[in-house]
Amino acid sequence: MRHTLLALGLLFVSSLASAVVDVTDDLGQSIRLAQPARRIVSLAPHVTELLYAAGAGDKVVGVVQYSDYPEAARKVVRVGGYTSVDMEKVVALKPDLVVAWKSGNRDAHLDKLRGLGIPVFINEPRKIEDVARSLSQMGRLAGTEAVADGAAKAFRERHAALQARYSSRPKVRTFYEIWNRPLMTINGEHLISDVIRLCGGENVFARLPVLAPTIDTEAVLAAAPEVIVASGMGEARPEWLDDWRQWGKLQAVSRGNLFFIPPDQIQRHTPRILDGAERLCGQLDEARARR
Repeated sequence: MRHTLLALGLLFVSSLASAVVDVTDDLGQSIRLAQPARRIVSLAPHVTELLYAAGAGDKVVGVVQYSDYPEAARKVVRVGGYTSVDMEKVVALKPDLVVAWKSGNRDAHLDKLRGLGIPVFINEPRKIEDVARSLSQMGRLAGTEAVADGAAKAFRERHAALQARYSSRPKVRTFYEIWNRPLMTINGEHLISDVIRLCGGENVFARLPVLAPTIDTEAVLAAAPEVIVASGMGEARPEWLDDWRQWGKLQAVSRGNLFFIPPDQIQRHTPRILDGAERLCGQLDEARARR
């Protein structure tokens, strides 16, 4: 009898140990949960999309504004914006995990959540491969590893195929325009810059020290890009992309290389970024054909 009880006790302890989740976030912090998260609050639209792609959508109880993909995410309770989180709403949802975005969320909000004893996992993809890694991390946090790892594998395979096809093609000097007023771009550490490299492009502002710097028109003219790619705010091509036409001697203008990619396809750190990559790779091929 004593041996039976001991065996049952060891089995119980073992099952508890196996339920423990321990994942290192993108700041190098170990996030330890007693069991996979059941109530998750997402503090960035791309995080929401990653959670759903990782099979954890039914565990998401709160999201920020613009969490609009997939369609099911539109029905989840809003807790403000990623820079203006409604802390009372977050706490009222009784989350056992908050997944945040280093570049978008305010440290003060995250520190307050930690102070309340709520685990906070930081996500900050900087390379295309980081998207696959993020999917697997979300799966481990939510206990949906099978779905998450399958999605990560499919993503890596698609990424590898694009890399094999485009990365060794002749370089194309590329200026990526996030916005026009103020005029903003990305440096070489940004995920979008990795997409440009994937397509055989060269980010003309890669060496700037700030992740998403503000620049001026003179800097763009001096950089002499062969291609200008803009994103804007939605599915429609922004009218301000055509403002560059006044600089007729700019190679991107004289060769007709003013391109648009919907921001959801290239500015969200999710599996859909490969949709944007395919589109960009095709645009850079158009530019090569016009040489």
